Amino acid sequence: MFTAITFLLYTLFVALYAWLKLRKERLGSQEGYFLGGRSLTGIVIAGSMLLTNISTEHLIGMNGSSYKNGFIVIGWEVTSALALIVAAVYFIPKYLKMGLTTIPQYLENRFDGMLRSYVAFFLMISFVVTLLPIVLYTGAINLESIFNVSEVLEVSKDTALLITVVGVGLIGSLYAILGGLKAVAVSDTLNGYGLLIGGLAVPFLALWGIGDGNPIEGLSKVFAHAPQKFNVIGTKNSVLPFEVLFTGLIINQLYFWCMNQTIIQRALGAKNLKEAQKGLLFTGLLKILIPLVIILPGVIGFYYFGDSLYESQDMVYPELIKKVLPASFVGIFAAIVMGAVLSTFNSVLNSAATIFSLDLYQRHFNPKASDQKLVYIGKLTSTVLAVFAMAVAPFVAKAPDGLYQLLQQLNGIFFIPIASIMLVGFFTQNISALAAKAALFVGLIFYLLTSFVFDTGIHFVHIWGIEFVLNLVVMYAISYVYPNKNQFKLSDLKKVSMQQWKYTRVFSIILCLITLIIYISLGSITGS
Repeated sequence: MFTAITFLLYTLFVALYAWLKLRKERLGSQEGYFLGGRSLTGIVIAGSMLLTNISTEHLIGMNGSSYKNGFIVIGWEVTSALALIVAAVYFIPKYLKMGLTTIPQYLENRFDGMLRSYVAFFLMISFVVTLLPIVLYTGAINLESIFNVSEVLEVSKDTALLITVVGVGLIGSLYAILGGLKAVAVSDTLNGYGLLIGGLAVPFLALWGIGDGNPIEGLSKVFAHAPQKFNVIGTKNSVLPFEVLFTGLIINQLYFWCMNQTIIQRALGAKNLKEAQKGLLFTGLLKILIPLVIILPGVIGFYYFGDSLYESQDMVYPELIKKVLPASFVGIFAAIVMGAVLSTFNSVLNSAATIFSLDLYQRHFNPKASDQKLVYIGKLTSTVLAVFAMAVAPFVAKAPDGLYQLLQQLNGIFFIPIASIMLVGFFTQNISALAAKAALFVGLIFYLLTSFVFDTGIHFVHIWGIEFVLNLVVMYAISYVYPNKNQFKLSDLKKVSMQQWKYTRVFSIILCLITLIIYISLGSITGS
């Protein structure tokens, strides 16, 4: 009962805080609703980016994967810092100069309007088929485990999960639909840093208990129990081989942190370039710290549970929470976890609404639509997608390599083709619109065939790298026959101040050095 009370109190506190911050905001305009009025600061951007990225598919999925595979999965996280440096130094200055609201807008400027529509359509599909259902389902797993919803309601676990999915989906929808990006970002700031503090408390208290009051001694015991779990290099058969860092993983990271609407929309809403760069680089620092929250607990779980949960690895983190957190803290942490679910869910809904309203509805159905009409269409889009996501969520259960691995495999369907087009668009002038469209479909079909139809025996992240090269070959070959006629020039619309943050270079170097140190120190660990 006390757990439920603290859960409700913290959830209400965040909602009240967001309402107080937003009660005087003008959310009826396009920029007000979709970009938070271009008023976001670095601290808000970083907190919101972290929580948009880190949700229960990480807390549950990544910890489940590290329980089974060890620290090898750290590659998903620490390499994000490198991509965020690229975003801060190269991409965000260009986006802010162009005054972009959506990433597909850039594709129309560089290539043509049809490519913008294709990419917008594929992004809508990826949101509703992959990310939204997995976020809802992993959130439901965590809340069911903490509150025993099935026992309280006297229903089966499957039914309880379905009820929880619908409940979380409805609450998340309200944030996105009623408050737009500013509501999402403001609530994220509290929940994001709460997640970092609460998430760090889980391994700390576990190690405190294992080491009889000495966390360092506890870590030594966990390491001695299974030293191989701490190695970050692994073997060619690992769930995330080290070699993929130099093939498909870097392409995925560049897409996710530099071109992904759900993430970069926070930086697009920055009050100026300085705040955008602060937010992106501080997010990079947080991503280096976050393995302590989403990887270390899984390895600690192996110390506690052995291989007893190998067949249900996505239950490791919920079980660890119940084991190490005092009852008075479980409710607050559950509310923070709930906030993480809501953040990612409503962030994706807001991005989907932005893309549909501006890149599809306004372009193809109502070019003269008023701001109020576009906001209304955005809210309607969020509602429809939320209902679809709640319907699809129960079908993502029992992924063989865990939910996080499933999410990444599905993301590759759309992310790599779009990344290929975006990168050649920025770094070359000779790729034509026809070539970009051909690469989009060739890459998509190639990945579906090699990942889900034929068993190639090649790791799916390596396939990302192969697909990227294939896309480049296709684009250059077609552009040779049908040359580019659209000479794009980047113009400054002067939407915000473009003065750079003076510590951008120093902060970037520090992030690179920390990433290198992590791989050198943990890569030398051996064990059997």
